Formats: sequence, structure tokens, C-alpha cells
Amino acid sequence: MTDLQIIARPSPNHDARPEGRDVDILLLHYTGMQSGSAALERLCDPDSKVSAHYLVEEDGQVFHLVPEERRAWHAGVAEWQGAGDINARSLGIEIVNPGHEFGYRPFPIGQMAAVRRLALDILARHPIPAARVLGHSDVAPLRKEDPGELFDWRGLAAAGIGLWPESTTAAVLESAVAKALTRIGYGYAEEDLPAVIRAFQRHFRPNSITGAADAETRRRMAALLAVID
Repeated sequence: MTDLQIIARPSPNHDARPEGRDVDILLLHYTGMQSGSAALERLCDPDSKVSAHYLVEEDGQVFHLVPEERRAWHAGVAEWQGAGDINARSLGIEIVNPGHEFGYRPFPIGQMAAVRRLALDILARHPIPAARVLGHSDVAPLRKEDPGELFDWRGLAAAGIGLWPESTTAAVLESAVAKALTRIGYGYAEEDLPAVIRAFQRHFRPNSITGAADAETRRRMAALLAVID
């Protein structure tokens, strides 16, 4: 892997992917712990039963924890486009940040540069569609908030990683918001719609996380659907 300092830190927490299952999701997380060292220790603790393929420290150091051909345990109960077992079909990157519980803060420039280089390297090996570069909150909107509204999704998209829908004049109708979110890939029950709108906003409209589908949110939905449909 070029231009990155990679440190091998093998985690025992992985198993075999189902036979014939291709990797088609790149899933990004924040660690949500008070330090990177604490997160690394947990991801490598056999008693924790959690892991990821990579961890990116705030200074840009990258730790390789689980071989890409193996299933890491990072998504938990999750769903995208009607499919569960996200672990079986994804590669997971944990990005060191204390998260909303311990003092959520912006991701340093050097850290984001390392995430970009790592993600581009992964995408060169795996034909993951741009629409399937996702955050943990996308696949588990009722449980998770990461990597959150301070994460630079727009910058990643500009580098060719994932999608960023610029606002358009067209907008999804208020009556069609639930259907639009399902078409994008979110899974949920109707009573959970506000939580799913918040997950969409964390990723695609981070300056207004209200759980209400206002006109700008609906324009972002329309712009995203125009790309992925």
C-alpha cells in the first residue's frame, strides 16, 4: 500500500466470509472511545468480539487488524438495501474520534488524508460502487451516529470515494420521503422515519440534523436518487 504508514496489529476477532460473497460495501465508523489506544486494545481483545479491518489514528497512522478476505465484526445488527449480515459483504474502517459520548470533535486534516488514501487503495482492489461507501449510521440508523456530521463526506466524494449530492431545484415530495429513503437503501419501520432522516442528514446534510424532511433535505434526496437510480 503506497503513501501510508501501515502497522500490522492483528486482531483475533474475525471469521470466514460466506462462500461466494463479494465485498460490495465500504463501511466507515468512528471509534467512540476516549483514546485511540483504548479503541485499538478493544478491537484486538478476543473477549470484546468486535473488530475492523483497519483503524486510522488521529495522526494518520493506519493499523491493519483483519485480512480483507476475512469477515471482521464491526457492523452489528445492520441492513442496507434489504440485505443483512453487513459484516459478510463489507470492509470496515474505524476512525479514531471520541464520538458524541466523549466529546465529538472535527477529524484532523492528516487523519482524513490517511482515510482517503486508504479508501482509494481499497477501492482499487474491490469494485465497491460509490453508492455503497457508507457510514455506520446509514446501515444502523436506530443505533448509531457515526462517523457523524463532522466527517468530511464531501471531501471524500471529491476524491472519488462515495457520493455527495449537491442541492438541485428538484425535490422529493414530502409524501414520498419514506419511499425515497428505501430506494436509497435505508431499512426501517415507518414509526422510525425521523431517526432515519437524521441518519441521512448526518451523511448528506450535516448542517441540519433535525429528523424533519425540510425542502433542502428533500432536494439532497432527489439529487442522490438521480445519481444512483
